[in-house]
Amino acid sequence: MRWFYEIENVFGNLPVLETERLLLRKVTLDDVEDMYEYGSNEDLTKYVIWETHKNLSDSKEFIEFVRTQYENKKVSPWGIELKENGKFIGTIDFVSWQPDHHAAEIGYVLSQDYWGKGIATEAANEVIAFGFNHMDLIRIQAKCFVENRGSARVMEKIGMSFEGIRRKGMFVRGKHRDLNIYSILKEEFATIHQPERENAHS
Repeated sequence: MRWFYEIENVFGNLPVLETERLLLRKVTLDDVEDMYEYGSNEDLTKYVIWETHKNLSDSKEFIEFVRTQYENKKVSPWGIELKENGKFIGTIDFVSWQPDHHAAEIGYVLSQDYWGKGIATEAANEVIAFGFNHMDLIRIQAKCFVENRGSARVMEKIGMSFEGIRRKGMFVRGKHRDLNIYSILKEEFATIHQPERENAHS
């Protein structure tokens, strides 16, 4: 199956991506305490589909799952590390990828201590660029609960277009949730970032 080999080629050895402030790299067991720090914050986890981490074991269990994804060459997340101090502050990944349709969906979670600083936008721009440049993608989408205005703002800042609301699109913790759907196309992303490339070469 062609799609399997494409996924294996890209995620068999997850590349390190670098931005001005961030390293996007594999998650390791050394990140467990930092992950628990944000994963146990209920003000954050009310916006995600996974349960609030109750102890370090919950964070370690998730990291072990991610490590298995790496080993099996499956779609898996980048850890978000602050270059200035090496702190692990979240994850970002392609939560789904449909190679035959040249489409994927991104998702991200960021420690509340770093909200409102443009960090999620910086990480998402880098991952989207990777998707369009190295995964043969034409469309990348993202979704969030309608009440998660911060995440929606990130999607808008990276140039995504609001497509609509998927009513009761997800059943989470015993409740149906409405979802905002955003997307960006390869040609749109290229247009947005063309001035940056021109300035870099001027």
